[in-house]
Amino acid sequence: MVLKQLINFSIISFISVTSFAQSDAAWLKGGVNFANVSYNKDGEVDDANMLTSFHVGFMGDISIGKVLAIQPGILLTGKGSKIQSGKSTDNFYYKATANPLYIEVPINLAIKIPLASSESNFFFGAGPYIAIGVGGKRKIEGRNFAVSYSSKEKIEYSNDDPTTFNNEEGTGLGVMRRFDYGLNGTAGFALKNVLIGLNYGYGLAKLQSGSNNSKDNDNKHRVLSISVGFKL
Repeated sequence: MVLKQLINFSIISFISVTSFAQSDAAWLKGGVNFANVSYNKDGEVDDANMLTSFHVGFMGDISIGKVLAIQPGILLTGKGSKIQSGKSTDNFYYKATANPLYIEVPINLAIKIPLASSESNFFFGAGPYIAIGVGGKRKIEGRNFAVSYSSKEKIEYSNDDPTTFNNEEGTGLGVMRRFDYGLNGTAGFALKNVLIGLNYGYGLAKLQSGSNNSKDNDNKHRVLSISVGFKL
């Protein structure tokens, strides 16, 4: 089942990568993520649970009109959140982090506004993304008086097939759904050879796997990203 998932996702990724060859511009980009997880049906997040992570990958820019472009991408990106009580110097301290790693394929429709230089523009846009979990860690650390403790484990993903909407294969307690999907908002400056961008990923897939608890539907990825890119 996992092999089937990877084949299907590889096809989508190949289409995205192939489009770079047809792009007016292609960018190698990376940067910092400020990741979080929503906690209610309104999609709100607790800023105290924000986790710093990273992203790196490629973005294409394919003109489809005077000011319109399609911007496909393929990224390795970190998501997740943390829970912390107290400080590391306190007698009672607890911190748990979940930092899943995904290969993500966004496809944004962007409006480009030319700047003074004909080779530079300001862009903004939006579009969908799909992502597949490929790794990541869960970490716990803390202290009770003089006794310190810590643990680290790999994140376990379900073997869920996204085409079987009523079934979740490989589900269980502590298992994260392998597939994530959602919407992007993006904006930035594409200069002659440098890209500076801002992106917000609004996840629509619940994170917990195989749970009947309706509260689990509230937990979805939220990721603010700041990128710097270089034209290839």
